[in-house]
Amino acid sequence: MSVIDLNGKTIFVAGAAGQLGKVLSRTLLDADANVILNDVSDASLTLLAAELGSPDKLLTMAGSITDADFVQRLLKTGTERFGKVDGAVNCAYPRNAQYGRKFFDVAFDDFTDNVGSHLGAYFVCMQQCAKYAVERGEHFSLVSMSSIYGVMAPRFEVYDGTAMTMPVEYAAIKSALQHLTSYVTKYTSGSLFRANCVSPGGIFAHQDERFVERYGSFSRKKGMLDSEDVTGAVLFLLSDAAQYICGQNIVVDDGFSR
Repeated sequence: MSVIDLNGKTIFVAGAAGQLGKVLSRTLLDADANVILNDVSDASLTLLAAELGSPDKLLTMAGSITDADFVQRLLKTGTERFGKVDGAVNCAYPRNAQYGRKFFDVAFDDFTDNVGSHLGAYFVCMQQCAKYAVERGEHFSLVSMSSIYGVMAPRFEVYDGTAMTMPVEYAAIKSALQHLTSYVTKYTSGSLFRANCVSPGGIFAHQDERFVERYGSFSRKKGMLDSEDVTGAVLFLLSDAAQYICGQNIVVDDGFSR
């Protein structure tokens, strides 16, 4: 059971069927929140909902958060089901099939496609959540998942000898997302809407052992994180304890960026 109580709150999770989204959804339920699960695949959401249980506290809605009309419908449906929507966590990760290439191999069209779809999705979600909160005059907390590589230059040496890299699109997206969060915070000044970022370090997903070992050498103790390590910061920002924290970025990385 989480130490942070979100009883009575309804939280929308974009990218709920992903590695981090699944863990966050479970943690939100454990904190007694109602959860709106969103991803692009209806089948993956059906499986996730069955795995999570608690059907009275769940709503699944498949669709793309790049579609403003869809986000509006999701918030409207969530409000009809649970009374209102109190917050959102955006951990979606839209990308095309060419994503992840090394710097000199990235084509212009792929760069703009990946930046547009990923950052654009976060923009639309932020825009529509802010509009929902401002028009209703109610509290709403949006947490967007950024990254340490939106804060610092990549440590390219941890990728040496592996097929992995730190995608240039990712760095551009996650740094821009932090500034977008500052922008909307100033734009909605005077309202009850709050937007913040959480920037995790690397999350373990059975990467190359050489990468994992090198990554850990820059950390204090843990090295790569588990998804569960990120949830405390997210739940805190969604809770009433953080009601005056606006436009901030919380880094969770076991000291990797220091």
